[in-house]
Amino acid sequence: MQFTNHLWWHRSIIYQVYPRSFQDSNGDGIGDLLGIALRLDYLHALGIEAIWLSPIFPSPMADFGYDVADYVGIHPIFGSMDDFDQLLREAHQRGIKVLLDLVPNHSSDQHPWFLESRSSKTNAKRDWYIWKDANEDGTAPNNWLSVFGGSGWEWDAATGQYYYHGFLKEQPDLNWRNPEVVAAMLAVMRFWFDKGIDGFRVDVLWHIFKQADFLDNPQNPDFAPHMPSYDSLLPIYSTDQPEVHDIVKKMRALADEYEERVIIGEIYLPHEKLMAYYGEKQDGIHLPFNFTLINIEWKAQVIAAAVDAYEQALPTDAWPNWVLGNHDRPRIATRIGKAQARVAAMLLLTLRGTPTMYYGDEIGMEDVYIPQAEIQDPQGLNMPDLNMGRDPVRTPMQWSAGPYAGFTTAVPWLRLGADYTTRNVMEELKDPYSMLSLYKQLIALRKAERSLLYGDYQLVFADHQLMAYTRRHGSTTAFLVVLNLSGAPATFHPPMALKGEVIIAATGKTYDWTTGPLALLPDEGIVVRLKDQ
Repeated sequence: MQFTNHLWWHRSIIYQVYPRSFQDSNGDGIGDLLGIALRLDYLHALGIEAIWLSPIFPSPMADFGYDVADYVGIHPIFGSMDDFDQLLREAHQRGIKVLLDLVPNHSSDQHPWFLESRSSKTNAKRDWYIWKDANEDGTAPNNWLSVFGGSGWEWDAATGQYYYHGFLKEQPDLNWRNPEVVAAMLAVMRFWFDKGIDGFRVDVLWHIFKQADFLDNPQNPDFAPHMPSYDSLLPIYSTDQPEVHDIVKKMRALADEYEERVIIGEIYLPHEKLMAYYGEKQDGIHLPFNFTLINIEWKAQVIAAAVDAYEQALPTDAWPNWVLGNHDRPRIATRIGKAQARVAAMLLLTLRGTPTMYYGDEIGMEDVYIPQAEIQDPQGLNMPDLNMGRDPVRTPMQWSAGPYAGFTTAVPWLRLGADYTTRNVMEELKDPYSMLSLYKQLIALRKAERSLLYGDYQLVFADHQLMAYTRRHGSTTAFLVVLNLSGAPATFHPPMALKGEVIIAATGKTYDWTTGPLALLPDEGIVVRLKDQ
């Protein structure tokens, strides 16, 4: 599929910054906006052209910023609005776009909107949230559950009704069937667009509408004891309702009033449902996050089939995207191992579409063990037996071997990885075979080659070890990517006459290959610049 109108998010890599953990500038142990500004030169040198900031708004921090108390302010721990303006200005000076995390499904229970809403049944903002009477026996209105455990309903004794919260009870869900809520949230988006931000990542977008009759969710026949309690039901009435697409169109229309603004949606749904969020005429969000590589079994044939299925499911003119990790899921180096994490980097940066990187993955950071007494994440605190805490993937960025890894001059808010003295940016910059050096090579190649930016994807071969594909764009140089997703040697036998030169290898090995069978080391990935046949 050839695109004629290439926008910045078609060619850019998006880099997720978790602000609490990126860089502390004032010595309080918590990352902040000016700290991010201090590291923009690093990001620019890496080849990053867009950063997405997890929430920086005022918040009681019940869910570390995903419980917003003011959608148009800055939490003091991150700095001031002047600090944000400085970060935005300095990022733009380096050609780096800035995206914010919009949390429209729910607010904090300390937001003025909710304080008014819960003050009385007759308050003008009562219907801004989802309030329901108890059943005749006093029980909750239905069986809907909270993602963080337990019922999704909280009793409010003062007004004698339940309110719904799909996450923590401190995160009441907004009522998007109320046009005043829609107008208020669109005004929030306009505020930040007017400030000059380049887009939003929209949190749990598929949650924002609920079925109008509040029917019970059905039981999940595949539920097993090791799974979170939320998975005991199929959330067919509490998520992914048809009305959400009307709101998506409104968000897109607002973004289109500005020049080249992007909307990315967090949507954990199967391909066939995910694609609807692009809109019928590409009037939906620009990039519904594709979490295939986060959730998939790490086997060559499985991945190859999933990539093909995703490519085939894309609507006409829809732009693909890929993600290896984020602030909610185990780090890729922990999930599949350090060696395969290098292969995963090659996969992420050579597939067709926009890649999103999670801070620290470029140096191979792994999940950090957090003792029970130090757990801060409410998901981990609420479900300790299931090991659901997200703190291990949110630990401070490892910049150097110095005190506190160069992240702060004080005790950091979460403990550092034990390997920070050897696995850090400064050490890896000196090592031509480090994970960071591999990322820099791949990013530089991707930025330089139209076939890797815009070219078609074509699967060439897949078996129990290998996955191979080509990227081609018109008459420009084409590339072959061969990935050994196993820990054993493998030989690639091209199913067609291919000639070329191996220009990057995940292991750093030099391959003297032109054509014919190609023997790969275990955990190897190669990029081949193809030559004309």
